[in-house]
Amino acid sequence: MNAKPILDKKKFAITIDRLCYELIEKHGDFSQTALIGLQPRGIYLSRRIHERISQLLKTKEILYGELDIAFYRDDFRRGNEQILPSELKMNFSVEDKNIVLIDDVLYTGRTIRAALDALTDFGRPAKVELLTLIDRSYSRHLTIQPDYVGMTVDARSNDKVKVEWKETSKADTVYIITPTE
Repeated sequence: MNAKPILDKKKFAITIDRLCYELIEKHGDFSQTALIGLQPRGIYLSRRIHERISQLLKTKEILYGELDIAFYRDDFRRGNEQILPSELKMNFSVEDKNIVLIDDVLYTGRTIRAALDALTDFGRPAKVELLTLIDRSYSRHLTIQPDYVGMTVDARSNDKVKVEWKETSKADTVYIITPTE
């Protein structure tokens, strides 16, 4: 395997800050907006986005949740892998709210489709937007596009984009991993 870093710690932090400022420009004081991280990997980005926006706006009142989509996935019953639900962290209705779904990598779009299905169990949002750290734009199975993008990556279908978080790894880094032939 050949791993090539495409975002290092410094660019990673700058990218998250830029995404936060884009959200503030669009949503103002967030009084009608909720941030929702997609479990399992989108929660690291969503927590950071929530924390940084709260710092910038000097408020703790921004609605925040973490959505478990395990049982909404179209590959739920495939394979031998056991899927266990995560702890639900959604203590509000999304009814008539502007929702920003947050995930680390947008690849085929299937995770986002599952998230949209799961989201309807919490009400009918006024609007749903998508923020993703990495957009693998040439790999969609569904016509889903992000509203906010940290970085667009043109990777071959057999390449893997791996996001490492300082919470779970050594540092914040994004790699493109190419299998050696």
